[in-house]
Amino acid sequence: MPPRPPTTRGKGLFGDAAAEPKPPAAAYRINIDGGSRGNPGPASYGVVIRDPRGEIVAKLKKYIGRMTNNVAEYYGLIAALDYAQAKGIRSLRLESDSELLVKQMRGQYKVKSGDLQPLFERAKKMSQGFESFRIEHVYREQNREADALANEALDETAGAAPKSPATPKASSPGKVGPPRVRARYQSGVLYPLEDVNLADGTVVEVSIYPLPKS
Repeated sequence: MPPRPPTTRGKGLFGDAAAEPKPPAAAYRINIDGGSRGNPGPASYGVVIRDPRGEIVAKLKKYIGRMTNNVAEYYGLIAALDYAQAKGIRSLRLESDSELLVKQMRGQYKVKSGDLQPLFERAKKMSQGFESFRIEHVYREQNREADALANEALDETAGAAPKSPATPKASSPGKVGPPRVRARYQSGVLYPLEDVNLADGTVVEVSIYPLPKS
């Protein structure tokens, strides 16, 4: 009797069965914002993180020193990615009102700034570690919670503004006068060279004393 051909009946029922693919992880939605008062000036970021059900699970905010708006936006993005990695989150959908950041991360804009290049490279490398990563541009109104956190971080650092402007008093011997801050004049704008610890919108009086070039 000739040998019977091998049968495929029952194949794949045991050890050689193909593993079922894992279902895609539900995405966390993260809103990020960064801002600078002065550009460059005192800067901070805010991050709001929601789980797949839409519940807020974390709020991040931090003052990061004297930087530009765009640098602050990248700091917010990296803080969000750091948090997601630490919590083992696999799928992200980020929203930002910075068109520059979103289009750079999507590869639609080149990164020409030397300040942004290392931040972009770090954020790009981190984003590739997730199973799913998406970043989208939204209007400022849709990003107001992250924007509010960034402003809170700046306000907490600068301190509350006085309720009413103080009346200047004549200097008395032995008493300390108003603080003196160095600044640089460039293209019609006067940039403080150190933090002045004033709330946004505070009106000040400036006296100009040109300093010798060092």
